[in-house]
Amino acid sequence: MAFFDAMNISATGLTAQRLRMDLISENIANVNTTRTMQGGPFRRKTALFQEIQETPFGMLMKDTMGDDNVRRRAPLGMGVRVTNVVQDLNPGPMVYDPAHPDANAEGYVEMPNVNIVEEMVNMISASRSYEANITAINTSKAMMSRTLEIARG
Repeated sequence: MAFFDAMNISATGLTAQRLRMDLISENIANVNTTRTMQGGPFRRKTALFQEIQETPFGMLMKDTMGDDNVRRRAPLGMGVRVTNVVQDLNPGPMVYDPAHPDANAEGYVEMPNVNIVEEMVNMISASRSYEANITAINTSKAMMSRTLEIARG
């Protein structure tokens, strides 16, 4: 694994967690949205993550370039990517409000299926993951800097 691989892996984590935070923010902003362009209440959105592995082509290139370790090792993880943004199709809570314009015949309104407590926990988790990736990048930079100092010295 090269020096810059660690930084690239952390950069994919930063990108994925930023998108996750954007979705959480959208969910919180729409906690009371009972009517969307598609009709019906807002549906909670979540991101699906997938590990990025070194491609067989990349391994073939390293084999061609003379990297003898390529045949003996498993494919390396090269970060994370968002494969899809999905809507939670579970129904939202029904609230009795006969004066609401979206109320049904019985006076109930289906609210979005967004749980503020769950979204706040997810936001803290995404924030901590983002911070961890920044720490990993800073540590990689410090290691590179120390390596250059040793090489000069």
